[in-house]
Amino acid sequence: MSLLQNESKKLKIGLNIAVLSLALFGVSRRHYEGHQTTAFENLMIDTFAPVQRSVTYMKEQVAGFFEHYTLNIQASKKNRTLESKISELENRIFQFKEMERENNRLKSLLEFAEEIPAKKVLAQIVAWDSSSDFKSLRINKGLKDGLQLQSTVVTADGLVGFVFRLTNHFADVLTILDPNNRTDVVIQRTRSQGIMEGYSGNKGLMKYVTRTEPIILGDEVVTSGLGHIYPRGVRVGSVSRLERESYGITQFIEVRPSVDFNRLEEVMVLVAPGDAARRLEWQALEQTETEEERNL
Repeated sequence: MSLLQNESKKLKIGLNIAVLSLALFGVSRRHYEGHQTTAFENLMIDTFAPVQRSVTYMKEQVAGFFEHYTLNIQASKKNRTLESKISELENRIFQFKEMERENNRLKSLLEFAEEIPAKKVLAQIVAWDSSSDFKSLRINKGLKDGLQLQSTVVTADGLVGFVFRLTNHFADVLTILDPNNRTDVVIQRTRSQGIMEGYSGNKGLMKYVTRTEPIILGDEVVTSGLGHIYPRGVRVGSVSRLERESYGITQFIEVRPSVDFNRLEEVMVLVAPGDAARRLEWQALEQTETEEERNL
């Protein structure tokens, strides 16, 4: 009985191995062949394909929107950073150019006053007077910087005026445009002497020149060195208008200043060694004139 059972088991095992081998062989040799879809399959495909396409499209659009939004935010941040850097660089370039212009102006001032035997003090204009004629101005240097009353103030273009009021750190300059500032001048070509004072329209008026002097338009006007204020030979301006009347002994001479007072930013103050003595001399002359007026 046991022998029959053993043989039966062996037979079952053999059959199982044979079936498994045939199954594996069939799988390995299997290939797919095209076949016609059924009506039901066509219905299902036609029904769900548009839905699948819509879902896929919406998925792509949503993913693209968020990706595009993220890229835009990053680009916007980069643009703001770049714009800030560009503005900073433009501001630095502007400052460098302004420093270059200032250095060129100061260099011209130093070269202009190089041969004048006086102490040179560079100063910046910090204020003009309240009137529209720019008759006086204020600079950022004073007694602490060595300035003295009646010190000459110039630029590379010519004469500006003289110091008439001083504090420790500031000084007020009376320009040649002020009618109270009388400057001894001379026509460079003819050596005709006269006195120039401020006139309307930011011009000067040269007085006390005889009508027989052969002065022409464009003649250069320079300081004569008289009057105990300005050094000799400093450029003042040029003749811009000339009138000779048929009567009288003098002529009308209008002078256009060589300094553009509307664009003035820096000046140079010339402090000569004799400024203190000159100031005392002027004070003595003023006291003498005052006493003579009282006696009269």
